[in-house]
Amino acid sequence: MRRSAAIALSLAAALAVSACTSTEQTLDPNAISPSGQAAPDSAALAAAAAASRVEIAPIVGASVEAAAPLTERIAVRARERGLRLAGSGDGPSTHVLKGYFSAISEGRETIVIYVWDVLDPAGNRLHRIQGQEKAPARGAEGWASVTPAVMQRIGDQTVDQLLVWLAAKPG
Repeated sequence: MRRSAAIALSLAAALAVSACTSTEQTLDPNAISPSGQAAPDSAALAAAAAASRVEIAPIVGASVEAAAPLTERIAVRARERGLRLAGSGDGPSTHVLKGYFSAISEGRETIVIYVWDVLDPAGNRLHRIQGQEKAPARGAEGWASVTPAVMQRIGDQTVDQLLVWLAAKPG
């Protein structure tokens, strides 16, 4: 039994090593995108940003006070990355970003859980971005304990992950 376990472990290690395509990808954690694939280069990210026009749908679940710094930061980060956001009357969007948020207080911290559905203009889900951010509870519970800085970090992560996906998607 031990011999078969050792053989299985050796085979798994050999498969893992053979899946590596370069030492640069293996050694540089920045070369890996959140999806686990090699991150697109800056030219691919810029091209994806230029070809896209994203509409932000109303955010579900977050308080107005929490959503304001989030949407402001998304607008700033998108502008920094060259991603165009579609406003009302700006013409058609290529994608719609719809966010769902929860704030859960546990002990001395609050966890903000977020899910963004990336939709096509017809409303079909094409991709999902999700994550969580922890913050000190600050003596309050739920959204009252979430600082603007936490929501701004989520905005940065959202735009960056969206661009990685847009650059990596086929067509």
